[in-house]
Amino acid sequence: MISLDALKADPQAYKNAAKNKNREVDIDRILQLDEQVRSLEIQIQDLRTQRNKLAELGKTDPEGFRVKGKEIKDTLKQIEDTLNTQHSQLNALLSFVPNTPFPEVPVGPDDSGNVEIKKVGNVPQFDFTPKDHLTLGKELDIIDTERGSKVSGYRGYFLKNQAAVLHNAVLLYVMQKLMTKGFTPIIAPSIVKKFTLFGSGHLPWGEKELYKLNGDDDDAYLSATAEIPVTAYFSGEVIKNDNLPKKFVAFSPCYRSEAGSYGKDTKGLYRLHEFFKIEQVVLAENNDEAARKLHEELQENCEEILQDLELPYRVLLMCTGDMGEPQMKKYDTETWMPSRNSYGETMSNSIMGDFQTRRLNIRYKTKDGKTAYCYSLNNTALASPRILIALLENHQQKDGSILIPKKLQVICGFSNIKAK
Repeated sequence: MISLDALKADPQAYKNAAKNKNREVDIDRILQLDEQVRSLEIQIQDLRTQRNKLAELGKTDPEGFRVKGKEIKDTLKQIEDTLNTQHSQLNALLSFVPNTPFPEVPVGPDDSGNVEIKKVGNVPQFDFTPKDHLTLGKELDIIDTERGSKVSGYRGYFLKNQAAVLHNAVLLYVMQKLMTKGFTPIIAPSIVKKFTLFGSGHLPWGEKELYKLNGDDDDAYLSATAEIPVTAYFSGEVIKNDNLPKKFVAFSPCYRSEAGSYGKDTKGLYRLHEFFKIEQVVLAENNDEAARKLHEELQENCEEILQDLELPYRVLLMCTGDMGEPQMKKYDTETWMPSRNSYGETMSNSIMGDFQTRRLNIRYKTKDGKTAYCYSLNNTALASPRILIALLENHQQKDGSILIPKKLQVICGFSNIKAK
């Protein structure tokens, strides 16, 4: 949720943000409703003042007191009902206003406007015809999407044998790495309430992508990312300034319907309904420059992970048309995937400002004793099994085996995967 005061101070900035993020929002209607709300609030205050002054009338004219009192009561009820309606309309419209991006964010209509910041690592040059991860998975008996679809449905999969071990190893490695950097480890719930989804900004825009649970509990959804429950961890609370920033490394299963991706990446492990993720989530002071520094720290962490995994990657600064509604600045990190003959997204790193924390009412006490909304940031440290595409395909050998990166060998207990 954006600040209404900030919108009123610079409505054109929010009109530009909505336009550049390809969202339709009636800013003028919001300003009109705000004026109506403030006018109604003044009327209500005046009527309550009149009602308080009726006490003297009651002493000299009881009947006049009764009639006048009823008149004020009825008028108050009518105006309060109107005010509630106007408030609801105002809040509904405000919930659709996207956040304003930082000045350095490029303006663009879609992914064509993204700017490549850098490339790191060498794309492998094979002296043989490389295989995709599904072929490798079948030949090595480590991935089974046919039986996965039979059991789980569209986009279902099984990870078997060494792939199951590799999947767990890479998640554990990332969790341990970020713990050494001072991040608090946390296992996040996958079943969440609706307010957490609204708070994170997944609602109202992304409802089609969510799984809603059936049953007795009408307020139960499957979380699409650990960002959702972890950001809501301090909802409704005031954090001491000395305790900021709060840094979490969070693990959770993730569930997405992929309703908006019909026909895209229908084969393989790239786009799935169910996967697992390690997420960096940060709550910090309400300060743009401090947020930029934390953003770079999170980016450095995810790049170190890819370097540890010996994978080539590139970093993109996302343009306005290819970033989400809450985001003020966003990097995407894409890892080279030979079967795609291109880079595929593996990490997403975002500054959310106070967009989420306003919705979740997460505040902190500043050094001068004032109360302010925190800033929130989040970054995908690793998502699996998508990362397995890059690991298997980039590290494949001419004999059909897969080399395991040195950083993972101790955890896996093997240095390569060979056909049995």
